[in-house]
Amino acid sequence: MAGRTARLMLLAGAAALASGSQGDREPVYRDCVFLCEERNCSGGALKHFRSRQPIYMSLAGWTCWDDCKYECMWVTVGLYLQEGHRVPQFHGKVSLNAWFWSTVFHTRDTDLTEKMDYFCASTVILHSIYLCCVRTVGLQRPTVASAFRALLLLMLTAHVSYLSLIRFDYGYNLMANVAIGLVNVLWWLAWCLWNWRLPHVHKCMVVVLLLQGLSLLELLDFPPLFWVLDAHAIWHISTIPVHVLFFSFLEDDSLYLLKESKAKFKID
Repeated sequence: MAGRTARLMLLAGAAALASGSQGDREPVYRDCVFLCEERNCSGGALKHFRSRQPIYMSLAGWTCWDDCKYECMWVTVGLYLQEGHRVPQFHGKVSLNAWFWSTVFHTRDTDLTEKMDYFCASTVILHSIYLCCVRTVGLQRPTVASAFRALLLLMLTAHVSYLSLIRFDYGYNLMANVAIGLVNVLWWLAWCLWNWRLPHVHKCMVVVLLLQGLSLLELLDFPPLFWVLDAHAIWHISTIPVHVLFFSFLEDDSLYLLKESKAKFKID
């Protein structure tokens, strides 16, 4: 019992350390956010910010502090690029949270850890759809992305409420995640085909196809290999390099958008 408790404490500590990405921990970023918040998020400056803030951003809960974090993120990215360093990750919490609860659940199977594992998995899928919406629509029409985010949050709330308060239906949970996953796959594939000329799009295409193929491991079960690795365990192991590749795509795509925005700025 003591050993198991120690393992859980170590996992919790690892999750706490991982909750803030490298970019979040950069002194330049932290100082920038501190100064921005001090100058712009109180008194008359805050009133000025709120008066100029679009309604859709206010409804989405976008605060002055969020705006500081966003602006300082790009300041830090620019400094990294100037110095020839790799672009750091910022605010990487959703996938880490899902992996953390999955690890806890497989370490100690309880009603709480099982639900957290399932709910966080659904959150990751919905977050991927939201990213796709932002990339395909939201850059030109942010109000659409904000409305879609609200819809996804309502869907997640309804999903979690049904499974928590009415009935924990494994079949329904599986079919709901499969359906959402198919929407995610088709949407990303459509974007990849439409933007096939971009040099980094093939990474996204590979990730989508691999995740779709690996999802069969969740649907088709078999006895554990060597009585250790079952289909679910193999699925978890297999998705690790896929997420690394997806992050590489997001990094390349962000740099592409940054260069594109700089080119437009020079033209203007």
